[in-house]
Amino acid sequence: MLELAGIRKNFGAIEILRGVDLTLRPGEIHALLGENGAGKSTLMKILCGILQPSEGTIRLDGAERRFANYDEAIAAGVGVVFQEFSLIPWLNAIENIFLAREKTNRLGLLDRRAMRARAAELMRKLSVEIDLDLPVNRLSVAEQQFVEIAKALALDARFLVLDEPTATLTPAEVEHLFKVMRELRRQGVAIVFISHHLEEIFEICDRITILRDGAFIATCAVSDVDNDRLVEMMVGRRLDQSFPPKPPAQTRPPVLQVEELQLRRGGPVSRFELRQGEILGFAGLVGSGRTETVLAMLGALPAARCKMRLDGVEKRFAGPDEGLMHGIGLLPESRKEQGLITSFSILQNISLNNYGRYRRAHWFIDLKKERAATEAAMAQVRVKASGPMARVDTLSGGNQQKVVIARWLNHDMRVLIFDEPTRGIDVGAKTEIYALMREYTAAGHSIIMISSELPEMVGMSDRVCVFRSGGIVATVEGERITSEEIMTLATTGRVEHVA
Repeated sequence: MLELAGIRKNFGAIEILRGVDLTLRPGEIHALLGENGAGKSTLMKILCGILQPSEGTIRLDGAERRFANYDEAIAAGVGVVFQEFSLIPWLNAIENIFLAREKTNRLGLLDRRAMRARAAELMRKLSVEIDLDLPVNRLSVAEQQFVEIAKALALDARFLVLDEPTATLTPAEVEHLFKVMRELRRQGVAIVFISHHLEEIFEICDRITILRDGAFIATCAVSDVDNDRLVEMMVGRRLDQSFPPKPPAQTRPPVLQVEELQLRRGGPVSRFELRQGEILGFAGLVGSGRTETVLAMLGALPAARCKMRLDGVEKRFAGPDEGLMHGIGLLPESRKEQGLITSFSILQNISLNNYGRYRRAHWFIDLKKERAATEAAMAQVRVKASGPMARVDTLSGGNQQKVVIARWLNHDMRVLIFDEPTRGIDVGAKTEIYALMREYTAAGHSIIMISSELPEMVGMSDRVCVFRSGGIVATVEGERITSEEIMTLATTGRVEHVA
């Protein structure tokens, strides 16, 4: 058994953890929940010796321990798989698993045969088949995840921390990861599972510890709580209070009318309109054509047919840059890979594609004007950071998403397309994003929101276009916007195919 009791952590006058308790039992999957900034990562860094607590004790099998560094924690059986992988991309799986802990023979030479055999044994234990000789940068994200887990298990980890392991996995890959986690639990390994997806907590975990603002709130069995109660403990309010009120139903003029959009010849034809000041939801299963439809509309993907009107005038964009010129912006699904340059500052990210506004003479930039505009945009979307020069990769997921939003607001867009706007964001930050979206539409702008989260779709959309097999099968509004109605249409609705 591993027990953390009364853990406090101060950075100068700032108290990050305020008396946190966490107990891990052999053979359990224990969820650690809390908003970004609640103290989860700090607590895990203390557990694995990266940070030292200001107060509190760590007990392992009843004996008090203090890990001076990560190596001591590993020796005690604590393994961590961080959200950002620690693999060397050009080395293969075997070399990564035994990095800095290589096996040697009697002569002090590398025992490659022993390492290969042990790596293969670990992969069999995880029920994973990968090419051990490939550089890991040629493996899928899921395969790299399993290499990280094997790396921890190679050190005989009794306690394994998985930090957001499902964030970039497909549903099939998540299911396989859960199968591996259940097998490790059966073998007596205790797992700390950190995730923002509450449905995963109920599927895989045994107990839950909740933190809020650095304080311990509760530890409870999964069977003793429901989704609403978890959210209430995490953020201090119920889930139904996370969504801002919808505006009264009213007739609004159309901004964008898509009269015909066919992704491939012979496929279904989609028709929809986006009205002024509304949030139009795009719902459907993964692969149903939601993202492909908006990309084809913007000219980022080829379309067999595309006929649309903007403010009543027929348009067809050759690419997203033309959409940008007409006031249509896209917040992509993967903000880190497609929406941000994470090694750049907040200022640089918000100013991207918009330096013309700050040009003073020829190619010189008015730095004071740029900074003032950036600070105004940050204040508008309530980015929490030390200042505009803070690197984006130091921000939480919610604040990174706010930076993307700030960039487009800085462009003065009329239409924003949000693709999975709150993926990988904690429930508190989600509430802030939702409020920003409603503020944006209240000012007369319009939003297309693509989301796989049904509560988000129901709680935020004024109308919902439901996709299936590459096209829209129905548009629902008012009291018809329910999870049951959307899922029924997404799984059984018929689509119109045209030659």
